[in-house]
Amino acid sequence: MRIDSVYDPARLVYESRRPPSGDLAFVVAHGFTGDADRPHLRRIAAGLTRYGAVVTFSFRGHGASGGRSTVGDREVLDLAAAAGWARRLGHTRVVTVGFSMGGSVVLRHAALHGGVDAVVSVSSPARWYYRGTAPMRRLHWLVLRPEGRLVGRYGFRTRIHHRDWDPVPLAPVDAVPRIAPAPLLVVHGDRDGYFPLDHPRMLAEAAGDHGELWLEPGMGHAEHATTAGLLDRIGDWALARAG
Repeated sequence: MRIDSVYDPARLVYESRRPPSGDLAFVVAHGFTGDADRPHLRRIAAGLTRYGAVVTFSFRGHGASGGRSTVGDREVLDLAAAAGWARRLGHTRVVTVGFSMGGSVVLRHAALHGGVDAVVSVSSPARWYYRGTAPMRRLHWLVLRPEGRLVGRYGFRTRIHHRDWDPVPLAPVDAVPRIAPAPLLVVHGDRDGYFPLDHPRMLAEAAGDHGELWLEPGMGHAEHATTAGLLDRIGDWALARAG
């Protein structure tokens, strides 16, 4: 399956408190209905190049990638391919950074595949099938209804698989304990309209001593709500923790 991807080297001129690391690569996993060409993902990539190289890609069924989305299940294979590409490019330290659906994928990828030096999960669910907010009820309609999948295909450039999960993939909160000893950072906004604060707290509790939780005042959901200042703090955290 073809996975569309982009490589951005670390900036030669830096403005951060720490110089960028040539051996460090961030592999960025976008949220549902995103893709590597979306302006908000390009902004995320540009911010992280102040700290290391960045690999962005489109999950299956999104943008220019092939296949159909399984909404976080087999997407761990796409992330594994992107992380492997970063290693083949010569980067000895790899940090995965995921947002929303991508946030759940980086957790499951680290638990099931390993091979990463640190994990950052932003705005991730802790458990599956959550429908307690209006945005999540709309998302379930988009995924589960034939007319919703048509809207996904033509309105969001997202081709969604019609089959249900079988078996149901490992839940993010159950994946987290398997990530250790790699350090984990869980980031969540206190104004997230998709997942309330019990989700990040469950993830942080499952991580124990290997996890760190940042609850961001005034922050909404995922890439769109991630500020330049937060990206700088994530970059500094990664440089300090990854290896």
